[in-house]
Amino acid sequence: MLRQSLRISAEKRNKEDLVISTADFKKGAKVEYKGEPCEIIDFQHSKVGRGGAVVRTKLRNMRTGAILDDTFRSGEKFEQPALEQRQMQYLYEQDGLHYFMDMESYEQTPLTKAQLGDAIKYLKDNMVVQLLTYKGEPMAVEVPMFVELTVSETEPSFRGDTASGSTKPAKMETGLVIRVPFHIQVGDVLKIDTRTDEYIEKVK
Repeated sequence: MLRQSLRISAEKRNKEDLVISTADFKKGAKVEYKGEPCEIIDFQHSKVGRGGAVVRTKLRNMRTGAILDDTFRSGEKFEQPALEQRQMQYLYEQDGLHYFMDMESYEQTPLTKAQLGDAIKYLKDNMVVQLLTYKGEPMAVEVPMFVELTVSETEPSFRGDTASGSTKPAKMETGLVIRVPFHIQVGDVLKIDTRTDEYIEKVK
């Protein structure tokens, strides 16, 4: 009886672990929406008149890459998709497909630009990522929390550009554009937070 109770408790806990509330929404979170695995790319909590609070949400269908907008009641709960992870290495892009290689079997998996979403802004040759699959089907990749990218374009620094907190735009080797301090130059390698697109520090 005790063993059965423990099994039931474990099953209940596992089911609870796969549920996410609007209170837990954050960019990059995954939810089951209309029977499809989706990623939250933006959300905003707001109050509607005398009614309850709502959450206006923008989601990306991980299977098709389609962007969806919907509004949910505050506190509404969703199941999280049962995604599996595999460590893969980014190889190259060809004819609109980006190829990743399983580091154990050497099997290659292609993903479209739409499936990659924002992750494409950080991809560079040989980068190790986590491939996400849903029911055996490749869906997306997760890049490391921090990446190091080289500055390919930015305005030169001028004497007097020393205002505290002032920044300028810089284009990285992958095409990503971020704000950086004035002293950053073309060729500098920067550490970037992939969750926020923010400059962390100059590496070299």
